[in-house]
Amino acid sequence: MEKLSDSLCFGGRQQRWRHRSATLGCEMSFSVYLPPQAEAGAPLPVLYWLSGLTCTDENFVQKAGAQRTAAQLGLILVCPDTSPRGAEVARAPDGEWDLGLSAGFYLNASEAPWASHYRMHDYVADELPSLIEAHFPASDRRAISGHSMGGHGALVTALRRPGRYRSVSAFAPICHPCDCPWGQKAFRHYLGDDESRWQAWDASVLIGQAQERLPLLIDQGEADAFLASQLRPEALVAAASAAGYPLTLRRHPGYDHSYFFIASLIDEHLHHHAKALGRLAS
Repeated sequence: MEKLSDSLCFGGRQQRWRHRSATLGCEMSFSVYLPPQAEAGAPLPVLYWLSGLTCTDENFVQKAGAQRTAAQLGLILVCPDTSPRGAEVARAPDGEWDLGLSAGFYLNASEAPWASHYRMHDYVADELPSLIEAHFPASDRRAISGHSMGGHGALVTALRRPGRYRSVSAFAPICHPCDCPWGQKAFRHYLGDDESRWQAWDASVLIGQAQERLPLLIDQGEADAFLASQLRPEALVAAASAAGYPLTLRRHPGYDHSYFFIASLIDEHLHHHAKALGRLAS
């Protein structure tokens, strides 16, 4: 691994690293916040954050303001990139912002030319945690969260991988990608035209098949321009209710889709995860 940056932040270290990913077949970067408690060397729990369309591994650590509370709670924060990158990696032929680079949708692509690199699900769920737990004072107590496309990724990854995470949360997630323009475009390119295969990557379908009941918190701004057309939280709520899955969805008047919304509520999400990870009394 190659360290790209290292800054003191609330008594801990905000770092950025690059490594060669065997899963994705390219160089990948990730950001990690190590709270002050990491200096003692005892393994700490990890919150994985998945960012949204057009983002990189740096958006969350620069805009969300999560480090102060992570330092207080003793949580490591890990932020992967949103897609594979590099000259050898396929990209949208017309440079669309919602397909290809920065738009990996946290799934394992099966269609050419995407399948050789776009395996973000396996990268996030398997390769990256193994790397983090081998090179940092990180335990196998994991939580996962994200925003928009990354909220979709957090929900789907937790639902597909029972036993991997202690809790899950999301800000304005794409809840029913099989039935929204962003999801349909990505799924058709990455997974092919057989729509029955798309359901394996849709939280509103997977929640009805869930093998465990993780603490699940979702926050949604009511002034979000993408709420009705792309995010579809009502589909997830209906599926969770039918399956008896406990889901807390909080709607917030006036808030939009931006990181100003995330920064306003991120501390509550960190406390949500810290309880499940054993860093706070229930």
